[in-house]
Amino acid sequence: TNDTRDDMRWNVRIEDVTPQGNVFHVTRPCLHCHHAPCVSVCPVAATYSRPDGLVVMDYEKCIGCRYCQTACPYGARVFNWSERPADDNTKAGEWGTPEVPRRPRGVAEKCTFCIHRIDAGLAKGLMPGVDKEATPACVNICPVEARFFGNLKDPNSIVYQIVHSRPTLRLREDLGTDPSVYYIPPEGLF
Repeated sequence: TNDTRDDMRWNVRIEDVTPQGNVFHVTRPCLHCHHAPCVSVCPVAATYSRPDGLVVMDYEKCIGCRYCQTACPYGARVFNWSERPADDNTKAGEWGTPEVPRRPRGVAEKCTFCIHRIDAGLAKGLMPGVDKEATPACVNICPVEARFFGNLKDPNSIVYQIVHSRPTLRLREDLGTDPSVYYIPPEGLF
């Protein structure tokens, strides 16, 4: 969807084990923090928070200083060190056609929660997290339906209902970043 290289993953999967020995998987995209350190350190405002809370990049403004990459406590940034030949995406046929243009060499990149899908969907009157066309690709493709997306302020949203009815956690809440990604811990973790 985002035409990323294997060595520039925007969404990392980590395998861990509960105290009872059960394997579980955690994915870590950009956490779209409400108090994002990457936003406050960017000297040219290439990284900014949208009114809806998503933290996004303006690749045209990015000067490649990598301050955002250093400031992110979650390791959610990757740096594009090189130009890519137009035909180097060998996964496009199997996994679909990229939906966004490639970023230029010399910029920091990150998960956008597929803002291109969200924005296009909203323009058509679709609901992100409900209508697949307006929902991030990772949510749509998750083979075990372990990902959910929606408005945390809307009581009718699935994510609102999950966060208010089940135990959840957020990574490194102690840092004061107020991340937007919530995790449902596996049984036996707490």
